[in-house]
Amino acid sequence: MIEKSFNIPFVANLALHEKQIQQNYRPVIAVHKWFARRPGTLFRGLLLSEFGSGNLEEIFYQANDLAGITVADPFMGGGTPVLEANRLGCNVIGCDINPMAYWIVERELAALDLAEYREAAAGLLNDLRRQVGDYYLTTCGGCGSEVPVKYFLWVKTLVCEECGHNLDLFPGYTLATNGRHPQHVLICGHCGELNEVGDHRNPGLCRTCQEKLRVEGPARSNKCTCPACGHSNRYPRPQDGPPRHRMAALEYHCSHCKTGHQGRFFKKPDALDLSRYEQVVKSWNDIDPIYVPGDDIPAGDETTRLHRWGYHKYSELFNQRQLLGLETSCRLIAVLPEGEVKAALATNLSDLLRYQNMLCRYDTSALKSLDIFSVHGFPVGLIQCESNLLGIIDDKRGSNIGSGGWGNIIDKYVKAKDYCQHPFEISFQKARKIQVPIKGEWIGSRRDPQENGRTVQLYCASSDQLQLAPGSLDAVFTDPPYFGNVQYAELMDFCYVWLRRLAGKHTPGFQVPSTRNVNELTGNYTMDKGLEHFQQGLSAVFRNMAEALKPGAPFVFTYHHNDLQAYLPIAIALLDAGLVCSATLPCPGEMGASIHINGTGSSIIDTVFVCRTTGVVSRRTIAVGSKQIAGLVYKDLENLESAGVRSTQGDVRCISYGHLIRLAIWHLRESWEAGTDAASKMIKLNRELERLGSWPEIRDYLLEDKTVPAKQRWIAMDGADHCEGGEYEIRF
Repeated sequence: MIEKSFNIPFVANLALHEKQIQQNYRPVIAVHKWFARRPGTLFRGLLLSEFGSGNLEEIFYQANDLAGITVADPFMGGGTPVLEANRLGCNVIGCDINPMAYWIVERELAALDLAEYREAAAGLLNDLRRQVGDYYLTTCGGCGSEVPVKYFLWVKTLVCEECGHNLDLFPGYTLATNGRHPQHVLICGHCGELNEVGDHRNPGLCRTCQEKLRVEGPARSNKCTCPACGHSNRYPRPQDGPPRHRMAALEYHCSHCKTGHQGRFFKKPDALDLSRYEQVVKSWNDIDPIYVPGDDIPAGDETTRLHRWGYHKYSELFNQRQLLGLETSCRLIAVLPEGEVKAALATNLSDLLRYQNMLCRYDTSALKSLDIFSVHGFPVGLIQCESNLLGIIDDKRGSNIGSGGWGNIIDKYVKAKDYCQHPFEISFQKARKIQVPIKGEWIGSRRDPQENGRTVQLYCASSDQLQLAPGSLDAVFTDPPYFGNVQYAELMDFCYVWLRRLAGKHTPGFQVPSTRNVNELTGNYTMDKGLEHFQQGLSAVFRNMAEALKPGAPFVFTYHHNDLQAYLPIAIALLDAGLVCSATLPCPGEMGASIHINGTGSSIIDTVFVCRTTGVVSRRTIAVGSKQIAGLVYKDLENLESAGVRSTQGDVRCISYGHLIRLAIWHLRESWEAGTDAASKMIKLNRELERLGSWPEIRDYLLEDKTVPAKQRWIAMDGADHCEGGEYEIRF
């Protein structure tokens, strides 16, 4: 059982390493972008703790066969629990209301002939090179030969309201810093020439026009002063339509000059670069697009930001070169024979979109493109990065140079599907990272066409509508939505409106024009979805799953949130379903440096809620009062520290919330009335939480120095001293 066999330090250490570079641990996730994927190592550890035979640290690196066990995930998203259970030989049932989630997991599990896929992908790239390849070339400033462009850098422009002068909305003139390039690269605000300087604080004069170089640009706080007349212009101006852009710089690659050149190759666009783009515009205007979506961008918590910038159609988020390349790609894919290879390339096109748009930004330190979803939203910057559609291959190494092109996407897909047939785990021997093949395990519905295979059932529907026989499930493992955190549907519509045209409306769930659904469980102000909607939806799903579980079978899920009130729907849903929380386990669930949470005070630690309809709990975990709960929290922190996790106050807060919710469920389980209204349930739950203790009180017991705000040193507390009673078990 998980409560006894799960090894927190062992799994937490693996999960922490995995989240730093997840594609190296679970290459299958590269099939397509999805948000907030939880560590595969965590769910493997949970499944083996419940159903495996032997010590977790040993069987984790061995082939396991859990044939005959049926596992369901009612919120499958990117599919982590489904994939891990399937790999272990379980029958799996996955469900998600979002059609993009359904499509992605289906591709992850689908059998793909890699040789056939490689051949089709190579043919696609060759055709693209012939049709649009010349538009991604430039002249090398060193040898004068035609070479591929890695990135085109564009700056937003504005017409001065007073004098009609064209303004460049540069927030700053730094193109590159001296981390991965020998010197800082600055764009001259007067002539646009690129200058390499050693000291960016005293950059001197432009080598071309002799004007003073500046680091700070004129555009800040949504204002830009016109250099011609001095008028202060405000932006954005949604009434003017989508923003206009000017090509300001290029980063290119020259294999001939590379051996004698330090750093990257940058240049100001020359006349040929600009004329090439003019030819792109002409070519685009001459065709009648079939696959470029003309859909309006609906209002939403995330998409309304696009409206404020004058974007009202998805097609407006791309420049003409991107539109031409994507339309050409779609046409080449559309004529392929129906089957998994075509579906794979359509998936590649959908995933490619996050790099091929005019919301991507250029990282001036890492010197690479940041995809549109790097912050789990729709960021609208003033400097945009256009990646080479085709990608660039290093002829000597055979690897990709730069990011965001077809070559990158195809390479990742091959590795993803190869991993499905040859999965591995990563072990650590001191500082050495060792890849351990797990021979005998694989991912998919069947490995051989002649095999019966394990059962895979995927549904694009609301999980409360699934028809499951009572007692048919051996376990539920899932990662439910975190209230109000990421607007999955609003973001995935960006890909869906393209994929729907390419994949066809016959695909399950693809009949609707948007992935947004009134029944989607998330906080959303635009759709007037609050905690009550979230709670009612969770309760319906949890009840449906609980009825299908065998008596005592585990219902396991991960959750964390900064606000304790966001845990109330979770607790109510469990109580409504007759589920008791028998354990809460801490484990890293996100990367500490994730752009969307970095510096926000958020937690990277998930609480794993282990719940059952019947079972036992250890008496020492039934704490009362903040001091006793602090003892339990300290034990969790000790386990995480031994795993190499340096907990922040945000992490400790979420761990404490997990214990508070677990204990509230325990004390309310016998008197709970599922038929009462949502408001009354929340009042009752809040009263119980107040009786148990509070986060500030728990924090005060843990803090050695209450003045230290973020990363803490925690008092060495013995949890046993603060939890009365021994280790004997209480049945429920």
